[in-house]
Amino acid sequence: MIEWQEIDTVLLDMDGTLLDLNFDNHFWKEFVPLKYAQLHGMDLNFAKQQLEPRFKSMEGQLEWYCLDYWSEALQLDIVALKRELSELIAVLPHVTDFLEKLQQSSKQVILVTNAHRDSLGLKMEKTCLQSFFDDIVSSHDLGLPKEHAGFWPLLQQSQVFDKEHTLMVDDNVDVLNSAQLFGIAHLISVSKPDTQQPKKHITEFRSIEDFRELMISW
Repeated sequence: MIEWQEIDTVLLDMDGTLLDLNFDNHFWKEFVPLKYAQLHGMDLNFAKQQLEPRFKSMEGQLEWYCLDYWSEALQLDIVALKRELSELIAVLPHVTDFLEKLQQSSKQVILVTNAHRDSLGLKMEKTCLQSFFDDIVSSHDLGLPKEHAGFWPLLQQSQVFDKEHTLMVDDNVDVLNSAQLFGIAHLISVSKPDTQQPKKHITEFRSIEDFRELMISW
């Protein structure tokens, strides 16, 4: 699937690529609505109906990933709530094997995530994956989400990589589309970002269910 001798840099997403998206899905779809309902003394289903369009309207924008924004908007301490649910934070199957293999190579490995720094810190604390990366970049550091075309030139200003010899792995097709427009040559999608949900059917990009499929060709 990948001609590894062609790859000098590997850009890896976090949520849904390295970490089980079940945590984030459960947090935003169930836990936050529950806490919001309790705060306002309303029915849980009604709270979900109130929140869903608000969440939807922010998808693809930096605010969608910003814990400070949602803490203020919902009057909830989102960071504290994430910590309360943090036992659900989990590394996806075969990720550690893949990261160990990368670490043994001479390739540059960069975590590139839309996650807010507070969320990123909590997840690194829980998973201890930070030692596998040469650098960790949050889109909040650059002021634009990965879905935005302007993100990638900013990333290249802060990180040295050759687009023709770079692999990007992400579960978000919109992010991969943006990376493709920028010129990143090797793009892989993750078809099972949430272990509690069915595999996604992805046609736009080559996809893997887990990282064993990338290690086969190495």
